[in-house]
Amino acid sequence: MSGFDNFNTDFYQSSYSVDDQSQGYSNTETPYNKQHDGQYDYSQPMGYSAPGMMQPQQPYTGQIFQPTQTYTPSPSQSMYSSSFEDEPPLLEELGINFDHIWQKTLTVLHPLKAADGSIMNETDLAGPMVFCLAFGATLLLSGKIQFGYVYGISAIGCLGVYCLLNLMSMTGVSFGCVASVLGYCLLPMILLSSFGVILSLQGMVGIILTAAIIGWCSLSASKIFISALAMDGQQLLVAYPCALLYGVFALISVF
Repeated sequence: MSGFDNFNTDFYQSSYSVDDQSQGYSNTETPYNKQHDGQYDYSQPMGYSAPGMMQPQQPYTGQIFQPTQTYTPSPSQSMYSSSFEDEPPLLEELGINFDHIWQKTLTVLHPLKAADGSIMNETDLAGPMVFCLAFGATLLLSGKIQFGYVYGISAIGCLGVYCLLNLMSMTGVSFGCVASVLGYCLLPMILLSSFGVILSLQGMVGIILTAAIIGWCSLSASKIFISALAMDGQQLLVAYPCALLYGVFALISVF
């Protein structure tokens, strides 16, 4: 045991003293080590502060359940939204305008009424397709399945009138415009085929009615063509080939 005590005494021997520690701390020039009559001077400002403790807080300017808007749409997004709002309806992009269809139908139903050339010069095939389908349906009610003849004669007739009008007019015309006008002017022929469901068109009354319908269709088509193509004084020249085309449709309706 005596040897162990001597070992501990030798191990803890050191030249370090408490007086040296207090002297070393008292020599430093920091606010924390300055003493006044043996006590700290608390009147000196502290050398540190917690972050954010001394800064004034911003007051909340929003309302309850209504926070302030922090998101601003980018210029590209606002441009896209404005472009979507300015776009025309889908039916107009597809070339289907019910207002123009109704105006063209009224123009055909009133042969003596002046036609609007700006509207008639549009390529609108929605109305003609409906009228061709209605014409074939009324023939079907009479026991005549003539859908192939209707569409075949329509295509050949449109091609012939298209070539003729390009030779006669100075401005020229598109094939779609010719098909649109001839298709709309097929509307009186639907009335003729509807009469054929009720009564026979092979008598004297049927012949007179058929001649009137052919004149009605050709007069309406020629009026629209001369107004759209500025062909003044040439209505009879345009009405003659149109009358030949509608005469073929009348033969299908009568026989």
